[in-house]
Amino acid sequence: MSAQPSAHTDLVVIGGGPAGLAAALAARRRGFNVVVVDRGRPPIDKACGEGLMPDGLAALQEIGVKVDRTLGFPFRGIRFLGEGAIAEAAFAEGCGIGIRRTALHRILIEHSTAAGIPCRWGARVNALDVAGVWVDGQMLRCRWVVAADGFHSQVARWFGVRRVLAGPRRIGLRQHFRVRPWTDFVEVHWRAGYQAYVTPIGSDEVCVAIIGAAPGLPTTDLPNLFPALAACLGDGQPISSLRGAISQSSRLRSVTQDRVVFIGDASGSVDAVTGEGLALAFRQASALADALSSGDLARYQSAHRRIIRRPQRMARLLLLMDRNDGLRRRALAELATRPDMFGRLLSVHLGLRRPVQASLDMVRLGVHLLAPAR
Repeated sequence: MSAQPSAHTDLVVIGGGPAGLAAALAARRRGFNVVVVDRGRPPIDKACGEGLMPDGLAALQEIGVKVDRTLGFPFRGIRFLGEGAIAEAAFAEGCGIGIRRTALHRILIEHSTAAGIPCRWGARVNALDVAGVWVDGQMLRCRWVVAADGFHSQVARWFGVRRVLAGPRRIGLRQHFRVRPWTDFVEVHWRAGYQAYVTPIGSDEVCVAIIGAAPGLPTTDLPNLFPALAACLGDGQPISSLRGAISQSSRLRSVTQDRVVFIGDASGSVDAVTGEGLALAFRQASALADALSSGDLARYQSAHRRIIRRPQRMARLLLLMDRNDGLRRRALAELATRPDMFGRLLSVHLGLRRPVQASLDMVRLGVHLLAPAR
């Protein structure tokens, strides 16, 4: 049974998914009293690739959450497959963890409970006013409100905040299969208009997420879409229902409105092609806690802009590969023959190297991609 909140608190977090709980934990570590409100009940699930890359794990540790590797499956890099090429790169530092979204949610709830954060599950936020938040018809007074209520944020609608769309609207579908992982890499299978992400999440379980925009293709027909992936799955049986979600890059002109701040997908999103959605939210949580401690929410606005800039640029590049058959073919062929280059570019993506440090690799790759096809 969740603890009941007091009539007054420092922070009310609307949305108890990973982004909201991360924000609550980061603020609690700075000494703030926090209440989390969500109309759903745990564990809260969402279609995603279920891979936490090293930067995401580091961001979680920064707010006091360490994920036990026995709860998932460690992976050591990224592998691209498609157009007759196989390109892979291991992480320069550490490893990632494939873990069910529901298992990650339980971990965050356990840490929130240990930190003394009341969570009101199954509660509805009715309205916001200058004094606080109306929850199930009762006023909960607070200093700040954190909107962590997702891409279709109700709080954003109340404030008339519109998101600026920065890429195509795509559909993602996720399902789990009972099969022994055949690799300790996250695999990304490419074909025109679609990618399939395969994440090992247990000793006998993999997560398959397919993202695409082409409306006419049968998204669930793996043998036709990705025959190599279908062969790896073999007789492995689905062990979860198909779950879908929208994938689209977007941004808000401002992630602060008076004393209300936005975090996670409610604050802007990056196409799932980058695999960085959760890591972004965890880094934003730390930045928000810093801003709250200083009493200057403008600091969060600036930090948020920095945090989301690199993944959005990477999303644009990868989606360009998605739309251009020749570009995709040449990119995969070049990365397959230059694993060292792939590794350095992956380090840039994870924030381990600055883009300027990989500028020569980017120039070489760009020259190759722009060269006329033979």
